Amino acid sequence: MKLSSLFAGLGSRLWRLVITPYAPDQSFAGYRDRAVVQEDPRARVTVAVPSAAESRRLFGVDVAKRGIQPVWFTIENRSSGSFRLQMVNVDPRYFTSLEAAGVNHFSIGMRLSAFGAMSWVFYPLLALVPLKLITAYFANGRMDDEFRRRGFRLAPIHPGETVEGFVFTTVDLGTKIVRVRLTPLEPLRRSIARMLAPATPSDHAEAPVDLTFTMAVPGIAADYLDRDFATIRPASTVEACTVDDLVTKLEAMPAATTNSRGTRSGDPANLVIIGDFETLLGAFAARWDESETISLATCWKTVRAFLLGTNYRYSPVSSLHLFGREQDIALQRTRHSINERLHLRLWLTPLSFEHKPVWVGQVSRDIGVRFTTKAWNLTTHRIDPDVDESRDYVIEDLLVAGRVTAAGYVGGVEPCTADAPRHNLTGDSYHTDGNRAVILVSPTRTA
Repeated sequence: MKLSSLFAGLGSRLWRLVITPYAPDQSFAGYRDRAVVQEDPRARVTVAVPSAAESRRLFGVDVAKRGIQPVWFTIENRSSGSFRLQMVNVDPRYFTSLEAAGVNHFSIGMRLSAFGAMSWVFYPLLALVPLKLITAYFANGRMDDEFRRRGFRLAPIHPGETVEGFVFTTVDLGTKIVRVRLTPLEPLRRSIARMLAPATPSDHAEAPVDLTFTMAVPGIAADYLDRDFATIRPASTVEACTVDDLVTKLEAMPAATTNSRGTRSGDPANLVIIGDFETLLGAFAARWDESETISLATCWKTVRAFLLGTNYRYSPVSSLHLFGREQDIALQRTRHSINERLHLRLWLTPLSFEHKPVWVGQVSRDIGVRFTTKAWNLTTHRIDPDVDESRDYVIEDLLVAGRVTAAGYVGGVEPCTADAPRHNLTGDSYHTDGNRAVILVSPTRTA
């Protein structure tokens, strides 16, 4: 590196240390190219989710690093009454505009720490602290104004009005589920009168507008992104099934996962999901996370989370095999730490029911970590041996999410008891009643 370049870089850092620049890109709108539109006779709603880099460009600060994900809304009220966007429905942990700005405010300590080991060189500049305080104060003020200007206003959306702005939500990567509820507003007198008077058909309050968006968010390399489902399941191989055909063919499916060579049996294939890939992802994504592909970066994140006892929502999942290939999709429901989560793996089959693809899967609950000689890193997650609980958890979870059209059971692996269990590939024992759960997922919310 040339000496002039070194001094230029130090000069730039020095300038940023003394003066606090704040320059959001007020004209940038590239994220809107990924916008999704849904319509109701009473409203038209458009939603877009910027990536972390786009959010930094929009707001001039790294909001994702502070756990904030702006979601852009445009809402057109086509009804004769007023609506209000229920912010808690979008995200119960949302940030107000000024709260989001405050989390990202500039501070002298943060700026000085950016120099790392070279910070001592700049200590003589502490005499300029008053200037830094003044410029940071004005920069933070501009930041407050910018977040407030861009934020979605908490006010009624009147008939014929179109309102737009950002709601500051918590971060989701891969897939983000955005639930929109527009609540009709009515005068207080009418609301109380309707409550006190005997109910008549005309007295019922107007129903809210409910829309659910499944949004792709750049930021993780989900393991399913390198899967070509059209190649895995060519149209010429698809087998359409009646109900009776479906039960017979599902019971004939492989009972358990295997190792890569197919020579040893692993966890039971105890789950069947019926639905398009987009429907499946939308049904799970609000409550489960995708898994990243295995790489040096994701392995390091996993090791760090293990050593610190923290959570890593998108941790890679080890490969199991069915139909001679590793899982097509892996999802996980994380809890307190990386050692406590539910793993769900799915494989696409040639079967079709009601014109929807059929997926066979495996689900188990991690309850700890133990030593093993059967894994390259000498450790493995210890599963809860009651694998039926994990299977039934999926049904209950999707019922709570309102995404189940129908559910039931078909035969799978042979039953075994806790006194005479089977073992998976890493030696963990399990017992089961032998059934697989079958869930037909719905593209929309169901009762």
